[in-house]
Amino acid sequence: MPITVAIVEDEPPLLEMLTRLVSSAPQFRLLGGFPNGEAGLAAIPRLAPDVVIMDLQLPGMSGIECTARLRQVLPKTQIIVFTVFMDSDRIFKALSAGACGYLLKRTPRAEMITAIEQVFQGGAPMSAEIAEKVIALLHQSNPSTSQTVADAQLTFREEEVLKALADGLGTKAISVKLDVSLETVRFHLKNIYQKLHVRSQTEAVRKYLK
Repeated sequence: MPITVAIVEDEPPLLEMLTRLVSSAPQFRLLGGFPNGEAGLAAIPRLAPDVVIMDLQLPGMSGIECTARLRQVLPKTQIIVFTVFMDSDRIFKALSAGACGYLLKRTPRAEMITAIEQVFQGGAPMSAEIAEKVIALLHQSNPSTSQTVADAQLTFREEEVLKALADGLGTKAISVKLDVSLETVRFHLKNIYQKLHVRSQTEAVRKYLK
């Protein structure tokens, strides 16, 4: 089954580009594109897509507010922020609202396709600059973040798997990166979920980032 996608983007050229990108990939099925948060919030809950690509700077309702409200009614839908902003305030607010990925608008189109696939698989794709900034700022501004994960007493390998998830890698990519089997990755994920008291990769990454 194709991965279903909806888009919320107010700039017509970018909305058209994203529409073409999603429509041209056989593994995706576009359910709709919306020019503002209000239109997206009115239609997307009914469509229930697997993935939403969300702009932050929207007229009226912000992308952060739209993300938060969509997550309330569609907890299984994965939301990728697509924006020009990389300041820490917007990044943290977007992730706190429930975004599962954060990509800059200069992201190459091939990486956009990969990111949609990764977030659908439970990954948390981010532009490299964003991932580095998020992790560095979180550890600097909130030392308890590291302690919270440390309290779970993860093994070295489990910490490697969790960091790979936070870097946006899916299960298969982690298997390749760590040179272990898929079953081994799944075994580590199961242990991570139990130790962090979560039920999915997305929840594990959120706990890692909070």
